Amino acid sequence: MPQIVVLPHPTYCPDGIVFEAPRGQSVCDALLNHDIEIEHACEKSCACTTCHVVVREGFASLGELDDKEEDLLDMAWGLEATSRLSCQAIVGEEDLVVEIPKYTINHASENH
Repeated sequence: MPQIVVLPHPTYCPDGIVFEAPRGQSVCDALLNHDIEIEHACEKSCACTTCHVVVREGFASLGELDDKEEDLLDMAWGLEATSRLSCQAIVGEEDLVVEIPKYTINHASENH
């Protein structure tokens, strides 16, 4: 199984974490299944950008972005060339290194 390395984030994962995730699972579900409570205001329906992540390694293994995801990413805080919506990024064959951005554009966070 591929490994996901999550870089430290002050709120969601202060120490960082490494875990295995099954191929075919979304990065968002993998994070949630390992107690990393990443925001997902649209309930993983590709309608917001709160689950935005930057994929530092393994980006190409996640497959192509569709037009809807690409349009939404244009609104994400801290957009980078390797940004993805974690609800749409499906774990492939390669290990991943993921960074959760410091901020989202969500005006009303459920956890804060």
